[in-house]
Amino acid sequence: MRKTALLLVFALVFSAFALVGCGSDEPTDTGSTAVGDLPAGVQEIADSGELRVGVKADVPNFGLQDAASGEFEGMEIDLAYALAERMGLSMDDVVFEAVTAKTRGPLLDNGQLDVVIATFTIKPERLEQWNFSDPYYQDEVGLLVKTASGIESLADLDGKTIGVAQGATSRDAVQVEADALGITVEFLEFATYPEINAALESGRVDAFSVDKSILSGYLTEDSVILPDGFSPQDYGAATKLGTDDLTTFINEMLAEMEANGEMTALLEKWSLN
Repeated sequence: MRKTALLLVFALVFSAFALVGCGSDEPTDTGSTAVGDLPAGVQEIADSGELRVGVKADVPNFGLQDAASGEFEGMEIDLAYALAERMGLSMDDVVFEAVTAKTRGPLLDNGQLDVVIATFTIKPERLEQWNFSDPYYQDEVGLLVKTASGIESLADLDGKTIGVAQGATSRDAVQVEADALGITVEFLEFATYPEINAALESGRVDAFSVDKSILSGYLTEDSVILPDGFSPQDYGAATKLGTDDLTTFINEMLAEMEANGEMTALLEKWSLN
């Protein structure tokens, strides 16, 4: 009996030590994300479990929302997915918010969005209001007119009306060129690009002005983009002023995509090269 008891005690003690040893080999669960070495500001987004991105819903090839499914597609949509992936998030973790030229800045300022990737041109005055990444695309302001109008250049728009988006820089760019030509043009502002295009179709405006790559999405067999081009400008990803960690992270992603050919493939995919 005594021998049996001693063997039982020994077995219990050995088991206890074995359990302690096994426990010491197990990694401690800190609750951190699977992606390590993220900058603090980026880690905060990753820990939240979602990346909130402002994108265009009415710009073919850049950001377009399907009316039936509500899904977004375009080059800037793919950039958002690439950014999420590098944060350790999935495509399903990206929350898109449709923005316009008028709403994208305020939505960043009030914290509803983490980043805006929405044909947002980098301008000196805007750099005082928001952080911008390095450019990922360059374009210039153009003019879309009806072929039957006979308009062949900006000079032919003397005394006519041009449709532009609210809050966009297109109006200023065209006005500078109109002043240089000594002509007078009027402007009508609209909230969305489809509204401007509808105004062009109905004859309410004589031309639709915005970046040429955007105009290409509204080009039909009855319209033409004029050869005139004004104010070459770069598109950048915008974040709230002071979010330097996130801006640097985006710049590193863009540089990597440029170096490995991912950016070229993306531009080809959306016919933007």
